[in-house]
Amino acid sequence: MAIMKRKILITGGAGFIGSHVIRLFVKKYPEYSIINLDKLTYAANLENLHDIESYPNYRFIKGDIVDLNFLNILFQKEAVDGVIHLAAESHVDRSLENPAEFVNTNVLGTLNLLQAALKSWGGNLEGKRFYQVSTDEVYGSAEHGDFFTEKTPIDPKSPYSASKAAADHFVSAYQNSFKLPTLISRCSNNYGPNHFPEKLIPLMINNILTDKPLPVYGKGENIRDWLYVEDHASAIDIIFHSGKIGEVYNIGGNNEWKNIDLIHALCKIMDEKLNKEPGTSAKLITYVKDRAGHDLRYAIDSSKLQSQLGWSPSVTFEAGLEKTVDWYLSNRDWLNHVTSGAYKDYYAGMYQNR
Repeated sequence: MAIMKRKILITGGAGFIGSHVIRLFVKKYPEYSIINLDKLTYAANLENLHDIESYPNYRFIKGDIVDLNFLNILFQKEAVDGVIHLAAESHVDRSLENPAEFVNTNVLGTLNLLQAALKSWGGNLEGKRFYQVSTDEVYGSAEHGDFFTEKTPIDPKSPYSASKAAADHFVSAYQNSFKLPTLISRCSNNYGPNHFPEKLIPLMINNILTDKPLPVYGKGENIRDWLYVEDHASAIDIIFHSGKIGEVYNIGGNNEWKNIDLIHALCKIMDEKLNKEPGTSAKLITYVKDRAGHDLRYAIDSSKLQSQLGWSPSVTFEAGLEKTVDWYLSNRDWLNHVTSGAYKDYYAGMYQNR
């Protein structure tokens, strides 16, 4: 049996971003052993990884990061030397409904991983890396013309972003207090294949396909910076391998869109792909009551990552959006599968009663 050069634990690997990171690492680094740890909650789907599940350097383990005893046994048994931590509750609307669940998973779960890593690595930190994948939402809302840098004060506005900010602080504290070799990245909105349809772009695609209203919060004036998910995965790869211990790196697409403009662009693409009369999908746009604490604008300055580590986004938004639509149209079985059951109840509660 070949000796693996590294053994990396990737949490949340069955989710949207995590599955793309898993796929990249498994294929790019055949000499690494990649362990996918996932609880398999509603947004996780092992079907996202069916194409690499038989690779010899990949393994899936079902488990909960809230269970510290489980993590201690896992670290002891597997002797992992790197962690890429993506497992998280991530939907703002859900955090408004149940903040405690976000504290439990995002804060306590991260703390448990830090504790398990420290216990396992404490005697030898050489070559070890604990990488926390965070979000630009911890910065709050950007004023017009301003951009989030790594020095921007943390100012979360939702239970979700507050829980991620708290987790980030614990990661930094373990680096400062215990010299645990940590890294943090904060990324703008992702889009692309395998995205669970509670988030904006896949939600709109699915609703157009099923001829349902397209719910738009407020007037749709909120602005987000969008990044194709494979570009995010490539940034994670570079930061994990070449980032400076103790540093924070922002990841962004330099690609700001108002929600309403993005939805109109998506409607146009969908009409073309489905051979519908121009303007058909846009008729489904329905304005709903704005959500509480809705940040107006996110805008990332990723110049540190670009200048220090040589990363830059490779997919334009127009090309990425078309690729994303094509994927969903070619994978309707996947879409139908994930939108069954509990998701329908959640969707009804969040949007149809507004």
